[in-house]
Amino acid sequence: MASCRSHPEEIIAVAGRLSEQVSRLEFSPPVTHVYNPLEYAWEPHRLYLERYSGSAELEVVLLGMNPGPFGMAQTGVPFGEVGLVRDWLEVEGAVGRPTPEHPRRPVQGFDCHRSEVSGRRLWGWARERFVTPESFFRRFFVANYCPLMFMEASGRNRTPDKLSATERAPLFAACDAALAAMVALLQPRYLVGVGVFAEHRAKSALQGLDVRVERILHPSPASPAANRDWQGQATAQLAAMGIDL
Repeated sequence: MASCRSHPEEIIAVAGRLSEQVSRLEFSPPVTHVYNPLEYAWEPHRLYLERYSGSAELEVVLLGMNPGPFGMAQTGVPFGEVGLVRDWLEVEGAVGRPTPEHPRRPVQGFDCHRSEVSGRRLWGWARERFVTPESFFRRFFVANYCPLMFMEASGRNRTPDKLSATERAPLFAACDAALAAMVALLQPRYLVGVGVFAEHRAKSALQGLDVRVERILHPSPASPAANRDWQGQATAQLAAMGIDL
């Protein structure tokens, strides 16, 4: 693709439209609670987009699935482990509370002391490899496919792929359209799914766009493979695609 010609304001508008669309959707049991950090954590999310989505040299969009309970659900930033978002990305802002809020998954914003392992691994890798956010975001951008987090009565996370077909259809339609709009604006050479789900959704959503869709291992601690030097594996997978770090 050509160099990025977008302005952060256009990416922010895409995020705002997506938030409005998915906030109107309804979900049934076993889903009992749905969090939309693009609503209650819009301030830090917007700051993240303003600061980091405008590189004219962008090569790679890393795409996650949806918010984690101690990452984006707290900070509004994809894979947003609190300490790295605040101290490395230097993104912080007012975070409200979702309604209704699950008693086992409170939103404490930047006061949350729990660490999101996936986010710690991904952003920790970016910091180790690139040292400064400016260097990383010159070539990379990080986004999530779906902005919603789904929980069951127990507080257990329910991923978007486990929703019923009738619930997935309108959700995926909105997320596909937003992803395609974002990629058309950012014009990366690569869209790299962080995990199988993100890769599959990207291949479906981005048909006809001039972008190469690939995948790296998801950094979740639930994956035995990811617990064996995820950073080294991700770096090797990117290098095999031709993305030289």
